[in-house]
Amino acid sequence: MLIKDFEDFILSTFTEEKLNIVSGKEEYGFTNIGTEGISKIGYCTNLTIETAKEAVKNGVNLLVTHHDAWEWMTGMKEEVLSILKQSNITHFYIHLPLDDAEFGNNTTILKKLGFRVVDKFSNDEGMYCGRVGEIDNAIEFEDLVKRIETLLEEPVQSWKNNEKLIKRIGVVTGAGFSSTDIEEADRLGCDVYFTGEKILYTVQYARFTKINLIVGSHTFTEIFGLESLAKMINEKYPIVEIIRIQEDHIE
Repeated sequence: MLIKDFEDFILSTFTEEKLNIVSGKEEYGFTNIGTEGISKIGYCTNLTIETAKEAVKNGVNLLVTHHDAWEWMTGMKEEVLSILKQSNITHFYIHLPLDDAEFGNNTTILKKLGFRVVDKFSNDEGMYCGRVGEIDNAIEFEDLVKRIETLLEEPVQSWKNNEKLIKRIGVVTGAGFSSTDIEEADRLGCDVYFTGEKILYTVQYARFTKINLIVGSHTFTEIFGLESLAKMINEKYPIVEIIRIQEDHIE
């Protein structure tokens, strides 16, 4: 596969209209172009010094992430790009379009937890960062917490704010700490709100609305859309090797 093939695949998979819907924000793109030929793709949530080094160690030609390196962390992006340039590794990130996609972070994590997607919410200029899921047989809150911990392979924080069984869940993977998102999930009849980050107001508002709250990590709630995207690439280009770049549970 060539870089141009990959670029065409992204454009056809997400569509140019969807990719460019959010005005004034860079939500996807290449940060470095390496060798033209791509025989091995690595994927992970974050572009960091550690994941760049893992990509080098694993002989990756193309590293695909959800997040670009954070520019406000002074010097980090420059060092990461230096590592990629030295090893001729191409890097591509896809942010809001992957949150919104029907195979993206929120839909995939719901399906892996045994829920079917029934609605969407958390609209950011036409990109829906949240999904609502339902399950046929309601489960205990504690059982859902265990399912999530097993899937994420990490402990989560949880607040049980009502005694209802869980049948309907609102999910915003990553930085879904907004009280506005919780309010919308509550209005949509969700028994629990699940996200990847929280602040004081997240916990306070969940308690006020009496909606159960589960918080995993930003990194590991957002790996599953990338996993789905990687499988789609592999289906179209089976000769290309796909690997997951491991990240530490640091959050």
